[in-house]
Amino acid sequence: MTTQSIELPARTPLLTRAGWSTFIVALLVVCAVAPILNLMVPQGSIFHLSDYAVGLIGKIMCYAICALAMDLIWGYTGILSLGHGLFFALGGYVMGMYLMRQIGQDGNYKSNLPDFMVFLDWKELPWHWALSDSFIATLFMVVAVPGLVAFVFGYFAFRSRIKGVYFSIITQALTFAAMLLFFRNETGFGGNNGFTDFKRILSIPIATPSTRMTLFVMTGVTLLACFLLARWLINSKFGRVLQAVRDAETRVMFSGYNPMGYKLTIWTISAMMCGVAGALYVPQIGIINPSEMSPANSIEIAIWAAVGGRASLIGPIVGAFIVNGAKSWLTVAYPEYWLYFLGALFIGVTLFLPHGIVGLVKKLKGAKA
Repeated sequence: MTTQSIELPARTPLLTRAGWSTFIVALLVVCAVAPILNLMVPQGSIFHLSDYAVGLIGKIMCYAICALAMDLIWGYTGILSLGHGLFFALGGYVMGMYLMRQIGQDGNYKSNLPDFMVFLDWKELPWHWALSDSFIATLFMVVAVPGLVAFVFGYFAFRSRIKGVYFSIITQALTFAAMLLFFRNETGFGGNNGFTDFKRILSIPIATPSTRMTLFVMTGVTLLACFLLARWLINSKFGRVLQAVRDAETRVMFSGYNPMGYKLTIWTISAMMCGVAGALYVPQIGIINPSEMSPANSIEIAIWAAVGGRASLIGPIVGAFIVNGAKSWLTVAYPEYWLYFLGALFIGVTLFLPHGIVGLVKKLKGAKA
């Protein structure tokens, strides 16, 4: 009796040869080309990166990390979140607390407390500020706080089998409730004004061109690392189960898998990525306040993913750059028309480009072939 061997499908490589080439080029641009252009090319040259350009691109790269996180849960798992702005803001607030402690001794009131607490006649730091003077603890809390909030919320939501539009509405309610909470002065988060006027990070002045370029490089490297992490997750067995959950969750359950564990894991990872993006965003922009938790900001994250192309990984990054680049220009040139443009863009993509810009490019390549 002969036995027939079964060949398992080859494991998909993390990146193709062309993909690795593109990745290395992007890494070189972030780590070498951009700093060289900023330092060696004279000001006024078209190739010189001004402080404004460095800050703008750095901000958009933070947004691209959020769009990539959204793609993991929406594009590959079929879970539309309208509350990811909360996790972005939580990471930003954790970093903002550390930066506020850095200026405590140098503020106008010469106190270990942040200036706004001295102004409100607070006598001691609240308990949730306990570890805010440690940079190592801050790095841990940047991922732990959004991750813990996402895990607790996701556990109860997924256990209750809430899905579809109901899940989206609940996430939007969550971020709106958090925004109202952070607006209150007694919570110790700066109220309406939030945190601002940062002076230094790790005792290094934060407003110098070299520090801004360092933050720019760190953001770019983090974006590329998140892309590789997302690519690895999606190409693994874990990622294939996520896509099966997206397409036929009931069939996955009957196949012996528990969708809840998979959804909860990717949901928590996605929230942590947004927290890291928020932590990188705050020192570059110089402010964090409760408006970052507004439902509109979370909706914009979904728009970036949709415009670029869901379930493509590179699509949300492209979408974040296109939409925010257009926003940066339109809000200066035609500020009264920006929201109309954003709405029309989302409606147009939904009706005519269901797979986004990346999907359109693939379709055109297929037609030429």
